[in-house]
Amino acid sequence: MALVLSILVLACIALVIGAIALLRRGGSRQQAGLMLLLAVIMAVNVAIWTLPGNGAPAPLGQELK
Repeated sequence: MALVLSILVLACIALVIGAIALLRRGGSRQQAGLMLLLAVIMAVNVAIWTLPGNGAPAPLGQELK
């Protein structure tokens, strides 16, 4: 599971860099916006799986035990 989360983080970073590059080159604003939206969604998913909430252990921590 840690490998999947690492790949998600790297993909998120790549999407943000790609969206910025697309905007600077004068590409489609809609595609760049969708890339940024997907990066945010991926980052939230990683946060959900790794951060604990309300005193409970993180979901990822439960799986590794």
